Amino acid sequence: MQGKVVVITGASRGIGAAAARVFAAAGAQVALLARSADAVARLAQEIGPQAMALGCDVADAQAVQAAVDGVVARWGRLDVLINNAGVIDPIARLTEADAADWGRAIDINLKGVFHGIRAAVPVMRAQGGGTVITVSSGAATNPLEGWSSYCAGKAGALMLTRALHLEEGGHGIRALGLSPGTVATEMQVKIKASGVNPVSALDPSVHIPADWPARALLWMCGPAAGGWLGKDISLRDEAVRKAVGLIA
Repeated sequence: MQGKVVVITGASRGIGAAAARVFAAAGAQVALLARSADAVARLAQEIGPQAMALGCDVADAQAVQAAVDGVVARWGRLDVLINNAGVIDPIARLTEADAADWGRAIDINLKGVFHGIRAAVPVMRAQGGGTVITVSSGAATNPLEGWSSYCAGKAGALMLTRALHLEEGGHGIRALGLSPGTVATEMQVKIKASGVNPVSALDPSVHIPADWPARALLWMCGPAAGGWLGKDISLRDEAVRKAVGLIA
């Protein structure tokens, strides 16, 4: 990753923050995007001069475009986009969910991915290629009670990965998704507190640490992940865990 430029959305905590540290340790320049500008500023300061922090709501197409423009203005290129920003709320049955909250989640979990792709891919294509990885979920293919917006958003994001591969794979754009399973992040705390569906009943000890998907994201930028282009990679797959080096 030496000399490569990586944009990570939702970088203020959880998988995004872990990915920022992993990519920076591998030698990349990292642009950290999140609604919480103060949080990403602190993380960028921790990482050092190879990091920049940008307050950005991925639901706002113009804000995403401005952030990408800022990254290119500073570093002259964009090699990897990690579409990580996502929310689990509202956790509610279909007939009880607030319409505005439901739509806001779609704006982040689905439209936010589109906004990232739309801003980043023209830059990547002009320089000869790049990688777009979207943090997916088993919820993309399996419905769960109370998670209709999250499931619908992740299902749509998976289709965006497939569409991007179809449209831009021939132009050097590598499109992949990562389904990490359950990760020990703030999202799991909210899920546990909801008491809704079997995921909330999981013991916290079964959740993997955030650096596992972060390390998988780095691995996915290399040729070893070539067989998954246009698809989701499941971190529940033991073979994938071994390939990434997470287990022996």
